[in-house]
Amino acid sequence: MKKITTILATLFFSTFLFAQTTWKADPMHSKLSFSTVHHGISDIAGLFKTFEITATTKETDFSDAAFELSTEVASLDTEVEMRDKHLRSAEFFEVEKYPKMTFKSTSIEKTGKDKYKLMGNLTLHGITKPVTINMWYRGTIENPQSKAITAGFQFSGTLKRSDFDIGPKFPPSMISDEVKIKVNSEFIKQ
Repeated sequence: MKKITTILATLFFSTFLFAQTTWKADPMHSKLSFSTVHHGISDIAGLFKTFEITATTKETDFSDAAFELSTEVASLDTEVEMRDKHLRSAEFFEVEKYPKMTFKSTSIEKTGKDKYKLMGNLTLHGITKPVTINMWYRGTIENPQSKAITAGFQFSGTLKRSDFDIGPKFPPSMISDEVKIKVNSEFIKQ
């Protein structure tokens, strides 16, 4: 009987120690932004107002984390309504046909203290391509107001709009092919 109790206790604690934890981005403290270069002389920035990101991990430093993102493309906002309508049209994102942008990580690689390369598949405008994103894990705290366990991250990288057939009628001299993306986010432990 003692042997069975020991085995059950070992299994319980092993499951507890190796259990995955789920984290969700706090929409009140998260921002998904992008920028392009207009006519080679100025940056034009915008953001996606509606998105969800989840992370699952066993490690407290997120070195084994898997991330998933889902974005409502129609929620884009560059603070110019005429431009936003144009970007939602068939000449760019074609949001009625392709309403979502998704990312699902496939691997993670440590590159320095709290710095990682996050590899995964991005689906945008009906096209899926592998991408690599820089990830900075900024630490975990207990939020003093909510008492929630909260982790901070910054994700950044560069995409090519031509890889996703976004705005093919607009040459890079007018709108840069490279689009910088940046996500600052607080994740709450579930």
